[in-house]
Amino acid sequence: MNVALLEPRQKHPTVFARFYALKEGESFDILNDHDPKPLYYQLLNERENTFTWEYLEQGPEWWKIRISKKASALDNQTVGQIAAKDLRKAQVFKKYGLDFCCGGSKTVKQACMEKGLDIATIEHELQQADKNFSMRPLPYNDWSLDFLADYIVNVHHSYVKKTLPDLRAYAAKVAKAHGDIHPELSAIAALVEDINAELSAHMAKEERILFPYIKKLVDAGRHVQPFPVAHFGTIQNPVNMMEMEHEMTGKKLEEIKALSNNYALPEDACGSYSFLYRMLNEFEDDLHIHIHLENNILFPKAVALEKQLTNERGQSN
Repeated sequence: MNVALLEPRQKHPTVFARFYALKEGESFDILNDHDPKPLYYQLLNERENTFTWEYLEQGPEWWKIRISKKASALDNQTVGQIAAKDLRKAQVFKKYGLDFCCGGSKTVKQACMEKGLDIATIEHELQQADKNFSMRPLPYNDWSLDFLADYIVNVHHSYVKKTLPDLRAYAAKVAKAHGDIHPELSAIAALVEDINAELSAHMAKEERILFPYIKKLVDAGRHVQPFPVAHFGTIQNPVNMMEMEHEMTGKKLEEIKALSNNYALPEDACGSYSFLYRMLNEFEDDLHIHIHLENNILFPKAVALEKQLTNERGQSN
């Protein structure tokens, strides 16, 4: 592309359009009658490390540069792994509807392809999230597993137990008052009842069985107590069950979100209607973090710890 032939105001937009059209790993050459450094700095500002800039000729009459679109740095990282390292990036996933909790095992590229999203745009916003100092994430990934388990119980389980009674009451109340005009409210109320039943049983199993076992594993790793014996065999068995239940609850929340048109209030919404949708939105946000902490941090690390201790015990026998 000979940009020297273009009008000055067309040069940068034309190059950017060509760059956006590239597939990962592809490149194109530009030719100019002076060093196009301003273009390089604009690319660097807007596309950061998603491109390479290679001089093929450097004057004195012509400058030839090869611009390439890098293969995504996110190819081998899952959505869950990225969110586990920095929860600020989970806000980017939420913005674009990328599931980082129940669907956290997909790579960013896979998740973007399913949603028809431009991975370069997502990668750019994830990089920008690193600069958001006003939202410093808690270092969940650095915490010991017993501390993280207690945090989940005391913060997220407590929130669910405190919020669900009000959520059920308001869902039933609003469905009764507005259900004739807005029939989706009855379906939402039924889904809230299902979620209540599922989460109540689910959290009880975690608090009585799985989390205590994880704490025993931590103590065994610290040589405070011997390797624990579990009636459920390997920890992978209850973990699989918990993740399956997470997915079931997540799907019900997605149904609620779809039925409510993303919690959009109709013109005739009363105060209770508004309060219900706000509660549902907040409940969904909390549950996404709650499930993320378990699926992407607590459970994988607990499985790895059990395997490590099992190997160590086998070597010592």
